[in-house]
Amino acid sequence: MANTNFVSFNQEPGAYSAGRWRRLFSGLADNPAVVRIIFSVVAAATDAGAILISAAASILAYHALAYTSSSAFHAFRSFDNQGYVVAALFLVPSVMRRDYVFAHYLSFRGHFRRTLLMWNVAFASAFMLAFLMKTSADFSRGTAVFFYVGGLASVLVVRLTLVRIVTDRFGNGGIAQKRICLVGFEEEINRFTSNHEPWNLGMRIVASSVLRGPDSLADDLALAAASARVLKPEEVFILVPWSNKETIDACINAFLRVPAAIHLGPERILDRFNDMHIERIGNIASLHLVRRPLSTFEILTKRAFDMVIGTFAFLLLSPLLVLVAIAIKLDSPGPVLFFQRRYGFNQEPFNIFKFRSMTTLDNGRTIKQASANDSRITRVGRIIRRCNIDELPQLMNVIRGDMSLVGPRPHAMAHDQQYVRNIALYARRHNVKPGITGWAQVNGCRGETDTDDKMRARIEHDLAYIDHWSIWFDIKILFLTVFSRKAYANAG
Repeated sequence: MANTNFVSFNQEPGAYSAGRWRRLFSGLADNPAVVRIIFSVVAAATDAGAILISAAASILAYHALAYTSSSAFHAFRSFDNQGYVVAALFLVPSVMRRDYVFAHYLSFRGHFRRTLLMWNVAFASAFMLAFLMKTSADFSRGTAVFFYVGGLASVLVVRLTLVRIVTDRFGNGGIAQKRICLVGFEEEINRFTSNHEPWNLGMRIVASSVLRGPDSLADDLALAAASARVLKPEEVFILVPWSNKETIDACINAFLRVPAAIHLGPERILDRFNDMHIERIGNIASLHLVRRPLSTFEILTKRAFDMVIGTFAFLLLSPLLVLVAIAIKLDSPGPVLFFQRRYGFNQEPFNIFKFRSMTTLDNGRTIKQASANDSRITRVGRIIRRCNIDELPQLMNVIRGDMSLVGPRPHAMAHDQQYVRNIALYARRHNVKPGITGWAQVNGCRGETDTDDKMRARIEHDLAYIDHWSIWFDIKILFLTVFSRKAYANAG
């Protein structure tokens, strides 16, 4: 035995030390809080690395294209310092906003918006500092453009990579999860676990205490609190209907003596809202369920985009518009343009412009929708409807401000009033301006809406567009409108 002990202490140099460090890191890996802290540091470090590498690469790439290699190294030092400034201006606010918390990397959702916002703030702040310090002359405009695009893309790529790593490791059970305790009525606990699957959200249930009723509430809570002290959860979720104030108060009082964060579990109605949060205005606290569809800044941004692109498209397509007008006039008697009353933003009526594609000009209380082989459709009308050309005069509606390039497609007033009565949340489509094209149309939801099911499919896409709007989403839809096969499906 003595000889064995002697051999174990006289193994290769560093072996004992290596074993000790392995045991230390193994212990740390089993501690969820430590893992999350280390992950946050790593996430911030990867962002910093991506920004600094992009700063260096942008200098070399731009100067390799525009100048000699020697000029690149001459400019390297001054702009590389700016890379450190931008990295600091990006990282510090991101840390303050808790962008690097582990929970944000369970999904890529929201990363693009947060990254774009902080990247623009960092870039603008860096240029402002350079102006105030009279060093803006050191900036190369070409290098700055390369750095802006490359840096943003690099940060998004490393964040997407981290999200993939986290989700893969969760699937394998490789990352220590946050320890939680559930306390509440059995029905509420079962609903919480089945609906939210907390084990896929970085949580591990270490205790689940069922409350049997008011008669045994004190005993149940005493046992639950005692179990929590032994099992040491980091978070406690109280799963009781919000209307049951007495039970909630009793649960809070019982677990205030336990060193864990306390959460009031989600009420059923909150499952409908993804962005709800507590908001305080002075001494008023409210549960903010739904934000405005678009903020004032977003409305101005979307309007500026519509004006620039809409005016450019109208001027570019003017020769085509003239040719189509002539073809319609020669093909059948009647006006070239067709005007119909539609509901727009906030259900305010307006006249929509379309190329006339039918022999009739319905604009009353009773309007028959066009069908696939409708005899009322003219020869030219069938062509322009199939190619979406009949909608192009609505560029004038966009320039006037009645419509947007992208948004929910407006329907005739008679149909609109019918859908409002039959389909829930239909009227919410009017919370933004209607569009020439939309998310529903590029997904093939167009043509006849002779059944409520067809209309519901459109509404689901329209509401998804409203809830996830961005300029990039508009650009994507415009691109798909021209190049996607689905955008031309079901055109009558």
